[in-house]
Amino acid sequence: MNGRPTDGGILYDGSESDDEDELVEVSESERPAPAIEWAEGQSETEGLKGAELIQAFVKLLPNGPGVYRMLNETGDVLYVGKARSLKKRVSNYAQGRGHSNRIARMVRETANMEFVTTRTEIEALLLEANLIKRLRPRFNVLLRDDKSFPYIVVTGDTRAPALYKHRGARSRKGDYFGPFASAGAVGRTINSLQRAFLLRTCTDSVFETRTRPCLLYQIKRCSAPCTGEISDEDYTELVREAKDFLSGKSHAVKQTIAAAMADAADNLDFERAALYRDRLAALSHVQSHQGINPAGVEEADVFAIHHEGGISCIQVFFFRTGQNWGNRAYFPKADPALPANEVLSAFLAQFYDDKPCPRQILLCEPVSEQELLAQALTEKSGYKVSILVPQRGEKKDLVDHALANAREAHGRKLAETASQARLLEGFAETFKLPYVPRRIEVYDNSHIMGTNAVGGMIVAGPDGFVKGQYRKFNIRSVDINPGDDFGMMREVMTRRFSRLLKEEGKPDRTKEAHEEAGFPAWPDVILIDGGQGQMTAVRAILKDLEIEDCVVAIGVAKGVDRDAGRERFFARGRESFTLPPRDPVLYFVQRLRDEAHRFAIGSHRARRKKEMVKNPLDEIAGIGPTRKRALLTHFGTAKAVSRAGINDLMAVNGISASVARLVYEHFHEDATK
Repeated sequence: MNGRPTDGGILYDGSESDDEDELVEVSESERPAPAIEWAEGQSETEGLKGAELIQAFVKLLPNGPGVYRMLNETGDVLYVGKARSLKKRVSNYAQGRGHSNRIARMVRETANMEFVTTRTEIEALLLEANLIKRLRPRFNVLLRDDKSFPYIVVTGDTRAPALYKHRGARSRKGDYFGPFASAGAVGRTINSLQRAFLLRTCTDSVFETRTRPCLLYQIKRCSAPCTGEISDEDYTELVREAKDFLSGKSHAVKQTIAAAMADAADNLDFERAALYRDRLAALSHVQSHQGINPAGVEEADVFAIHHEGGISCIQVFFFRTGQNWGNRAYFPKADPALPANEVLSAFLAQFYDDKPCPRQILLCEPVSEQELLAQALTEKSGYKVSILVPQRGEKKDLVDHALANAREAHGRKLAETASQARLLEGFAETFKLPYVPRRIEVYDNSHIMGTNAVGGMIVAGPDGFVKGQYRKFNIRSVDINPGDDFGMMREVMTRRFSRLLKEEGKPDRTKEAHEEAGFPAWPDVILIDGGQGQMTAVRAILKDLEIEDCVVAIGVAKGVDRDAGRERFFARGRESFTLPPRDPVLYFVQRLRDEAHRFAIGSHRARRKKEMVKNPLDEIAGIGPTRKRALLTHFGTAKAVSRAGINDLMAVNGISASVARLVYEHFHEDATK
């Protein structure tokens, strides 16, 4: 058995595949520098499986810390774990005694193992969380929703700073406040902050080219620094007040504004006093929507878990600068037999894998390896992170409040899941399916006279809509006549299932495979928003791909006069039929179709809007955002740029002679002849 170091942050999986998707990226900060990848011992493990295979590996493993991966016969990762001693941890799997059903099944399916040694157990913990999020093994606790959180940014690279919602890397200079629980919470806060501090929210290009105040100035939601309606000094003071408020100094800011309002009233300047009154009301509106604002908790995340009925709900509250920035409920995928503290521990490691960590984390109950997790987050963050389980006082009240919210969200989820299960059972009975579907895909197209055509696919399953699986298809074919819905559907079906065949192969439709845990990649049923013509096009594609027996295709045609409740259904081997007007399955199908319709129209509108606001400068190769901004700032509009001569273009900062000629020739084709 040979060991080799990882190369440039890439952990090799030991296989001989050339597929780049098999590589797992690990960021420089999270990658354990001296990690060693241990290749499988072919001579010792060849032909073995399950406990015998694991026992063969145990003889070759070191006693040091590291991460192990268990793989099945097809190379899929079943489980990722970390250990203080690889030899001791892996040997537990080989004993075959005292295992839960989940562990026993995992051991039986193991056909290969891979190992990475690390210097410390902390590095192993960070690497484990990183790999779990990227590989999504079937037997691990999985964080289902790991989108980055939105922030509010007050920019710092312009004459008049702007107020924006921000998500992603903090590449722009400015002050960032958050995280907020949702984009809606950010939007509501920015709305109120506009009324309270009159900061601009327009883009820099609009700000630089305004010649008169916009509507926001007229309705008293912006102070119009673009046209000089407010001096730079006064606008800077508004920015300072906004930053102070977002930094937790809300009481001082309100006192200052209240004093200014009283002073204006004493001077009989009632119009100005009314402006300060409205600003105070806006600040009160922000705080009233934040709920509890603890006085003794400056910066903390509060976690509470409620585990019952095979479902875990984790409620997270975010407190920054002494203010409550919202909460969110998570439902991680985990084995029902796992205790709540193990689920919460695994969740925390994945949660902070790509998110900034506060200095304090409050939990409703102790978790396994709590001290190790705190050390790992401290090392990752660069400052001390403490994990506490408060027993009394204000912090205990916060945890109890989060736990109450977790119980309520859990109850709602159980009710929704039970209702969804009944609907899926009714759906299977109505359409005479061999089993209850676990994945339903619904397709719809949207366009205006064939322009900006988009196909939409939504996905539903036992837990309702699975929005992370939604897909849109920009119609690319030039052979499709404008408005040809059949041709669009043929392209969507071809692209969707050709890729699915390439990535997943044909599905196993046996009863055992259907009952296997995990959300399937292949749909059991596809619903098409259309009648017999659409179904003919779809079935032709499925037949060409030789998968007509792998997927049940059902058409949903709008009723007479397009009335909801009179839909006609088209399925293979049956005459078209309708359902009773009050049938719950009919309502279920209508809800699926309406969601597909909403998604397709939204995707079409986004594409159409992008085309409408497309700038001619975007079409010039070599003109990026910086040069584009410089040209628009100098000339005002793209039309003025198109009329400029080469010498005028060269006068712009950052535009060289070669770039100026490139721009000039783009707008003056005759110049190249």
